[in-house]
Amino acid sequence: MLNTRTTSPRSARGDAALWTVLAAATGYGFWDAGSASLTLDLVLPLAVLAVAVPWSRRRPGAAVVLVNGLCVMGLADASTPGNAHVLSLAALSCLLGARVAEARRPLLVLAGCAAVDLATCAVLRAQPVWWFYALTVLPAALLLPWLAGRHWRGRRQLVREGWRLARGLEERQHLVAERARLTERAEIAADMHDSLGHALSLVALRAGALELSPDLTDRDRADLADLRGTIADAVEQVRETVAVLQDPPGRDTGAGLPVNDTVEDLLSRAAASGVPVRWERCGASPPLSCLVERGMYRVVQEALTNATKHAPDCSISVRITHEPDRTRVSVVNTVPSAGGPAHAGAGPASGVGRGLIGLQERVTVLGGSLRTGPGSGGFHVTAVLPHRATTAARTGTPAPGPVTAPGRPAGIHGAASPTGTARRPDPGMAPDPIRAGDPDTAPGEVLPESAERLASVRSDARRRSALAFVAPVVAAVFFVPSAVYLAWQLTTSVLPPSRYDELTPGVPRTELALLLPARAYPYPPDHARSAPRPPGARCEFYRSGRDLLDEVDLYRLCWSGGTLLTKDTVPAGRP
Repeated sequence: MLNTRTTSPRSARGDAALWTVLAAATGYGFWDAGSASLTLDLVLPLAVLAVAVPWSRRRPGAAVVLVNGLCVMGLADASTPGNAHVLSLAALSCLLGARVAEARRPLLVLAGCAAVDLATCAVLRAQPVWWFYALTVLPAALLLPWLAGRHWRGRRQLVREGWRLARGLEERQHLVAERARLTERAEIAADMHDSLGHALSLVALRAGALELSPDLTDRDRADLADLRGTIADAVEQVRETVAVLQDPPGRDTGAGLPVNDTVEDLLSRAAASGVPVRWERCGASPPLSCLVERGMYRVVQEALTNATKHAPDCSISVRITHEPDRTRVSVVNTVPSAGGPAHAGAGPASGVGRGLIGLQERVTVLGGSLRTGPGSGGFHVTAVLPHRATTAARTGTPAPGPVTAPGRPAGIHGAASPTGTARRPDPGMAPDPIRAGDPDTAPGEVLPESAERLASVRSDARRRSALAFVAPVVAAVFFVPSAVYLAWQLTTSVLPPSRYDELTPGVPRTELALLLPARAYPYPPDHARSAPRPPGARCEFYRSGRDLLDEVDLYRLCWSGGTLLTKDTVPAGRP
């Protein structure tokens, strides 16, 4: 099947820029060579690069093989194995590591390229310099850039996964906060049904009683019957509306909020159950609307719930202050000392994890304000409510902030409570994948799929990073000793042309010892070894220059019985 994928303009511009850089390097190598062939050393490499660079997106392995072929052409050169195509080979090998996730097939490609390079040297019976080049420079250009590309790919993947998980976590936090607000609104609707339905029922009952009055005319009785029917319809409509707003059957949204219960009743039950709570009222109690009464009740209930759960055995102080136009409810629980109890208290379970979010919504709907957080003397929950519920202006849903429990400083990702107990995962909140993926996650804690994915990406990135640093060290340990030894052999067998000119045939070796290098060149080419020599003479070869990559002329000295018989020069080029 034909590949119908098209290249985007941005990718095409990137390929063009890469080809331009590699073509410039190739052109410089051609210019530096001087006598190189225009077709083989310039036109053909540029054409190969024009094919290999676009292929590096769809078939990066084939692109590396093509450019390695250009390096093989350098091994077949009689003058030097080095050429500018090594830079192209390194660039495409890096792209191979960055664009292919798996490691098996790329490693096979790199091993195949290295095998072709060594086989070329064996077939051509190359000199040691060519073998050194094929064993060190070309493998380094293949392996090290590929490792760098894999490391780059791993880092990019880690960043993308991190941002994706962060966006998902933020969306889940918004959903949880919005659900808490909607739940609280449903509970407010239930409270409205309880209070308004009760009042309307009383009005209907009073209207029914008036119908029996003997002082009314028939028209008055008919009007009262219509009024009673209208009120009954209104009560039914309120009941239906609340039923729609409430959660599905099976969940009691009004649990913990009895209709006729008061704040004093709630505090009395808490004190009777052993909670160290004290309270006081300041100011004359004004007439409050039913919703404001329920708001006060809800503030005290949620504060007591969190205090007994997160800071057990610590004293709790409740203060209700009535002002001319508003009522202030303040609940403070003291922070335990470092040597205090370290056990979790059992308290009411209303609004687990989402209580403060729902409480904020309820107080805001009533036109009041809520502040929670640590302060002087402990953790404070302070609500200011108007005596009559008003509609607060809202411009949008605020982003959820960190919700803290009484007795514990505000923090992110579960700060420890003052009692010394670690914060347990909130069943009402979405799991934090970044926290769950940390190495210090509690044993036995179930990690979400996103956390497992992030942990896998992190592990791959660390492994690639370690391999990218370890592989050069291993390669250096393997190749550096042999490279140093070969360089030592080549540089200590150099006979400078000035000293060669001072050598005179017929002079004993003892007199020429100061002019000769420490050792002879051990790797003369075959054509130099097979050149005619005087009968019975033993010939030695010396290099005429110190260039390690270029082939230089060799000096041949033939000795017989410790006396120099002949000296001649073996050209660098093969016959």
